[in-house]
Amino acid sequence: QVQPVESGGGSVQAGGSLRLSCAASGSPYSRYCMGWFRQAPGKDREAVAVIDSAGTTNYADSVKGRFTISQDNAKNTLYLQMNSLKPEETAMYYCATSRYCGENWDRYLEVWGQGTLVTVSS
Repeated sequence: QVQPVESGGGSVQAGGSLRLSCAASGSPYSRYCMGWFRQAPGKDREAVAVIDSAGTTNYADSVKGRFTISQDNAKNTLYLQMNSLKPEETAMYYCATSRYCGENWDRYLEVWGQGTLVTVSS
């Protein structure tokens, strides 16, 4: 079983960029649907992006054109490149595996990490 460990969070000004990484022990990422979700204090979880074993991606409408999810199977690492960040995107970002790669993939989560905090100031 995969055990994700996120890194790369931090503080950035609005309009800035961050690249999150998710390293994993266990089975290769290529066997799973892998994704990122985020959760801000007092708010519901929000699915951000997911990628399947073939490299097909699915993004939340709010991040399309600004965020890119990718994976390096050789390094067993998942990435989330986030550009043009907005203050309302301040949240804990989590890397997770899912049994499903399509819409509402975050309803089928299996394993997720401890998260990495992203803070976007205005």
